[in-house]
Formats: sequence, structure tokens, C-alpha cells
Amino acid sequence: MANQIQQNNRKQDLTKNVIKDIVRVGAFLVLGIIILFFSAGRIDWIYGWIYTTLTVVLALIGAKIVPPEVLAERGHKKENVEKWDTIITTLIFVPWFGQYLVSGLDIRFGWSPELALPVHVIAIFIYIAGEALQMWSMKANAYFSSAVRIQYDRGQMVSSGGPYRYIRHPGYVGMMIYYLVTPIILGSIWALIPAGTIILLLIIRTSLEDQTLKDKLEGYKEYADKVKYRLIPGVW
Repeated sequence: MANQIQQNNRKQDLTKNVIKDIVRVGAFLVLGIIILFFSAGRIDWIYGWIYTTLTVVLALIGAKIVPPEVLAERGHKKENVEKWDTIITTLIFVPWFGQYLVSGLDIRFGWSPELALPVHVIAIFIYIAGEALQMWSMKANAYFSSAVRIQYDRGQMVSSGGPYRYIRHPGYVGMMIYYLVTPIILGSIWALIPAGTIILLLIIRTSLEDQTLKDKLEGYKEYADKVKYRLIPGVW
């Protein structure tokens, strides 16, 4: 009876934290949409709607295929988060906000030259590829989190399957890809500046996280000796 109660409590906590993560992601989506169209000063913006629809659809797919345990980890209040990670994730919010603001203002005032249709289409496919890589990483890594911490509470172990067989931080690569092409989909060259800032901060975060894992997670040094590249196979 006691075991049954504990299992029910765990399921309730899991469900609650999954809902928290879905609400968190949804809130960021809504905020991004508001910034985009408010700064553009118009709603008849075809690439704004294409990007919005694409992002919402991929978020729904992610919520369906990513394991609930991973969503729950990302949704619950976390302990022993690295202090430097709190600083970096806070800093990232500024260019994240900026890429949508600049994209909208660019459309309003026509700062960038109009991009050809094939450029937008290619960017859309690259965006989907980046999102797919991140989802694959989240599905392959039961400890994929939104914060850098050693998950002692979940008995964290090294993840070496899926894309982790080729590079140590495939989820970051996925994020960098879709942040890089987001301004292209939206038709703003100037928004590449805040997007590039996000990528730079993610590279710094990757380096610090990699060292944290080497120092604190059992077996990670051996994994790093086997899978030698952080972000780009055969390069770095």
C-alpha cells in the first residue's frame, strides 16, 4: 500500500513538472510572437507567420516525442545549479529578446535587402534540422536539462547513445543551428547580430559545462577520451 502511494505521488510530481515545462515553453513562444509582430507593427507578415507556425508545430512534436522524465527535469525547481550557468542563461535572454525585436523593426523600417525565396526555404529546412537534432539529443539523454547541474537526485550517468556517439554536446549544436537561421527565415540580416551573440554565449556555456562534467560526473572523462569532439565532428 505504501509503495502504491509513493508511485502515485511520483506520477503526480512527474505530471506536474511536465506541465510546468510545457507552460514555460509556451510562455516563451507567446512572448516571442508578441515581440515579433509588435515590433514589426503589422500582422500581414508572411515569414513572421511561417516562423511562428513552424516553431509551434515543432514544440508540439517535441512535447510528444521527448520522454516525460526529461520534460519533468526541465520543469521542476532545480538544486545545485552551477552559479556561472545562472549568469549565462540570464545573459542569453537579452539577445534572445533582441533577435525578435530587431527582426520586427527590420521589417518595419526595411533595413535589410529582401531575401530570395530559395534562401528562406533553405533556412526553414536547416531550422527543422536543428530542432530535430535537439529533440534527438533530448530523447537519447535522460538527463538533458535546462540548467547545468549534476543530477545527484536522479542518479545521473553519462549518456553516450544517439548523437552523443559522435559529439559530446549535440543539443547545443541543434540550438546554435536554429538560432543562426531564425533571422534568415524572418528576412533580417541585422538580427544575425543578437543571434550570433546567443551562439557565442552557448559556446562559452558548452566549454564550462564540459569541464564541470569532467570534474564532477563519474565516467565523463573516459567518455570524453572516446568521443573527442564537443560540437563539430572531426574539428572541435
